[in-house]
Amino acid sequence: MIIKSLNKRILIALATIFCLYSFTVINDSSTYKCMIQLKNYSGEGAYVVVSLIKDGNYVETLYVQGDDDEWYSDITEWWKFQGKVRNDIDAITGATVSGGNRTISLLKIDNDKINNGYKLRFESAVEDQEYYKNDVEIDLTSENIKNKIEGKGFIRYVRLIPQ
Repeated sequence: MIIKSLNKRILIALATIFCLYSFTVINDSSTYKCMIQLKNYSGEGAYVVVSLIKDGNYVETLYVQGDDDEWYSDITEWWKFQGKVRNDIDAITGATVSGGNRTISLLKIDNDKINNGYKLRFESAVEDQEYYKNDVEIDLTSENIKNKIEGKGFIRYVRLIPQ
């Protein structure tokens, strides 16, 4: 009788544990240190947005350098995705970066995005100057994560380092 009761309790406990873990979503992601080195230029600090894209479409905003939302609309392509539908941007990290300076941040990227056709797009804009939609665009592959990628606009280069 005691053994039957004990077996029944063990089965109930195992079933409960199985049910709890069956509905738990495990988000397997990695963190990357991201250094953005800007070119020497004169003028205001640059706003930089890092987005995860696939097939040219925005998936997620990973990082925003620049905390004055008045100027976000100057990053026009990203603003079409982010600004009109999403008021809360939780990837904002602080003030703009001046010419010749660098910033280092952490990007959290789901591991299933690596080697699966995703890209990182770095957009930059400076008040009363240019806007670069594809200042840097990186194919999100295992090889590229370790490389230094040159920029086309205000960004001199970007370097990602797995943490």
